[in-house]
Amino acid sequence: MKSIEYSIVDVFSPETYHPDHHLNVRDFADYYGVPEDAATGSANGCLAAYLVKYRYFNQTVIDIRVEQGYEIERPSLLHVKASYDGEAFHIRIGGKVEMIARGEWIL
Repeated sequence: MKSIEYSIVDVFSPETYHPDHHLNVRDFADYYGVPEDAATGSANGCLAAYLVKYRYFNQTVIDIRVEQGYEIERPSLLHVKASYDGEAFHIRIGGKVEMIARGEWIL
């Protein structure tokens, strides 16, 4: 059996800190130097595809609120809209952010 050298783990639960949120998500990417991410748009996009494809909420169209980062004292709220028509996924992820860093690319 071949071992996996790196992984990203995205865990979700319907048990939330706030009753008006639909899911609590935790994203772990230790291989990339991110023990836990406070708000992960790309991971929640993949999660949205999973949720609609397998009808987690008993539907192929969702409009949900996902909380993330509470366990690391960086609470975040992402808005996730997704649909699946049997051939293609249509996914939108959004939320309000606070700047925590600024950088510049020098080419």
